[in-house]
Amino acid sequence: MAKGSVRKKGKKWYYRFYVEDESGRQVQREFAGTESKSETEALLRKAMEDYEAKKFVGKADHITVGEMLDMWIEEDLKPSSLSNGTVMAYTAAVGRIKKHPLGKRKLKTVTSDHLQAFIDFMSYGGTAHDGTKSPPMSKGYMLQFSAVLQGAFRFAVFPKRFITFNPMQYVKLRGRKDDVDIFSEDEPDAVSTPTLTYEQFTKLTDWLKGKENPALLPVQIAYYTGLRIGEVCGLTWQDVNLEKQYLTVRRSMRYNGTRHKTEIGTTKRSKIRTVDFCDTLAAILKTAKMEQHKNRLQYGTLYKLNYYKTVKDKGRNYYEVYSLPRSDKVPEDYKELSFVCLRPDGAYESVSTVGIMCKRASKKLEGLEGFHFHQLRHTFTTNLISNGAAIKDVQELLGHADANTTMSIYAHSTREAKRTSARLLDKVSSG
Repeated sequence: MAKGSVRKKGKKWYYRFYVEDESGRQVQREFAGTESKSETEALLRKAMEDYEAKKFVGKADHITVGEMLDMWIEEDLKPSSLSNGTVMAYTAAVGRIKKHPLGKRKLKTVTSDHLQAFIDFMSYGGTAHDGTKSPPMSKGYMLQFSAVLQGAFRFAVFPKRFITFNPMQYVKLRGRKDDVDIFSEDEPDAVSTPTLTYEQFTKLTDWLKGKENPALLPVQIAYYTGLRIGEVCGLTWQDVNLEKQYLTVRRSMRYNGTRHKTEIGTTKRSKIRTVDFCDTLAAILKTAKMEQHKNRLQYGTLYKLNYYKTVKDKGRNYYEVYSLPRSDKVPEDYKELSFVCLRPDGAYESVSTVGIMCKRASKKLEGLEGFHFHQLRHTFTTNLISNGAAIKDVQELLGHADANTTMSIYAHSTREAKRTSARLLDKVSSG
């Protein structure tokens, strides 16, 4: 009889047992159960009985797309060389697919038409099966869904051999076209990327100061450096050179919804970069450092210190982040981190809490409707380009793969800059 066990991950139980692969080796297979341990144990017993009777797992006649996607995550995605951030994003995409009727469809019945209809629905938006409205998804998200389905259906063909061909090979990502009113008398928007004026930034920071909210420092750092939210929260004092006024972006903090852990990992492109900063931010950081020293003395043994520990799972490393009071005994496998962005009690300021405060500000402050943290990065870039910074320099500060990425996102000018450029021809004709 095959040996098996159950384990809980998040709210859900999973069952696993050993089977024999094509080469005769014993390998472990894991499947999603339910939120009930007893129900999952029953599923385990039935699966092992089926395996003993048929000598194979998960006959394609019974497997749903959702079940196949779960197998793909555990057996192909997690052991791959993709970054933890990509694995997390793809796992989230799988969760979204499983909520759609496509996820419940039997794998053997799925055609290219079903997959094309799903991709079109996600791309163009519409009314979901439960009656709710689903907005169109961005091109970046669509590429994620396409990559997930392409990889998972290839996996279903080989090595699983659940199906004989990959129906995703016939599916296309069809781009949306915006309607243009050629008879409108309104002027086109001068700025395509949402940014903040200095007055709006001041209103935001004054509001956060009034609440003595720790999201203030991350907002200020992003405004003056263009760092992403995870990069700001992942900064340590070792990354900051106050004397020469530059910081080194080495890591990013994120919440892994699949593992239900706050983690640190590489930046978006796994590239370390240096970002110089101005006198204004230098003064802000010096003040923050002194304030943290005062808080440390004030809280005493209750002041929290921050650590990370390395967890290995399916050949990849996860770096989980924890806060502990100074009085607690620190486990041997914990390593201390001196984060820049802290709460008054010394605990790290997380990405989610900063995001929540930005969302609250967008609802409370007039003129900041729709504000989100990433607009600070847009604002930093626009301020540099509008004041004559070289595109190549801006690209390196932002950590973009190439200058074309920077140009495609931020290559818009202010109305006044366009007028100035057009009037250069007056000098040519007058000369």
